[in-house]
Amino acid sequence: MKTVTSETLLLGPGPCNVSDNVCSALSQPLLGHLDPGFLDVMESAKSQLRDVFKTRNTVTFPISATGSAGMEFLLTNFIESGDKIVVGVNGVFGGRIAALSEKLGAQVIRVEQEWGRAIDRDIFCDTVKRESPKIAALISGETSTGVYQPMEGVGEACEQAGALLMVDCVTSLAGMPVEVDAWGADIVFSGTQKCLGVPPGLAPVTVSEHALDAYKSRSQPTPSFYFDLDAILAYVDGDGGRSYHHTAPISMVFALDAGLKEILEEGLESRWERHERAAAYLRSEMDAFGFSSLVSEGERLNPLTTLVLPEGVEDARIRSLLLTEHQIEVGAGLGPLAGEIWRIGLMAENAQEASVDRLVEALKDLLR
Repeated sequence: MKTVTSETLLLGPGPCNVSDNVCSALSQPLLGHLDPGFLDVMESAKSQLRDVFKTRNTVTFPISATGSAGMEFLLTNFIESGDKIVVGVNGVFGGRIAALSEKLGAQVIRVEQEWGRAIDRDIFCDTVKRESPKIAALISGETSTGVYQPMEGVGEACEQAGALLMVDCVTSLAGMPVEVDAWGADIVFSGTQKCLGVPPGLAPVTVSEHALDAYKSRSQPTPSFYFDLDAILAYVDGDGGRSYHHTAPISMVFALDAGLKEILEEGLESRWERHERAAAYLRSEMDAFGFSSLVSEGERLNPLTTLVLPEGVEDARIRSLLLTEHQIEVGAGLGPLAGEIWRIGLMAENAQEASVDRLVEALKDLLR
């Protein structure tokens, strides 16, 4: 059995290494989930999430589950059987939104794009205007391909069509520009384990007033206990008292609050720029080994770089040796890109040249 140590450098698609402050927050003494002291921390985390999402949405809070639960929470509450949803699919995670929507009985219209390219905004917007769906969904940072989706004009098209704009920001939030209100996004989710610099376990979400109005017009109750929006809001946003819904992960909320404080102290724009510099440095250093970028300039997701393997580099063997001999984790390709690319994450604490230098030195040893 492999010994787990704190020295492993996590350069995969997430989770990433976390700061000492976040680790300290995790080890704070527990409080009850209705303790006023804990609820103060929850309110602090909610307020800071609004700043990081760049939104004034009142309904902004962390779902007590990992990032994919944010997707399921939003779809379960805002899709009913027979509703239309237009989904941009250019990787695994757009495909997941489409697949779950189908399970919920929605009529799914896919706007497909080859893996490694952003969804064509003109085609997507034209499809939304033509179909007038209940929801139009895009992936801001497609973790399977390293693509960052341009959003200009999408919100306006959704507004004209009467559609709610849903955005997956799991890999982009706090590492690339995410501007919920400026985008006109209505239902947005993320995860803690990437650029927020917090262990996996929470799914921050934000919901617009427009989306709340749509939710109130559901013809049937939400078909879930755990993800029921009304029931959760009675706990996380209860006015004049909180109703018990579930036992929140106390330590994870402490950690989220600490991680968000670090982000806002650094400054969002500064943090975005740091991730951009780290990604550029990674690409320049890996070029010497013959790696090349899968994604074209202008569509690259800085926190997660996808590199095409050079001829002669054995994917699984070298990744295994990086982990066992050098304690460095990098991610493999998924789907049609399996065996062809590496997914290298430079997120939160790891978005710095020192992370790249350690990887480069290890590769020099393994590929010499």
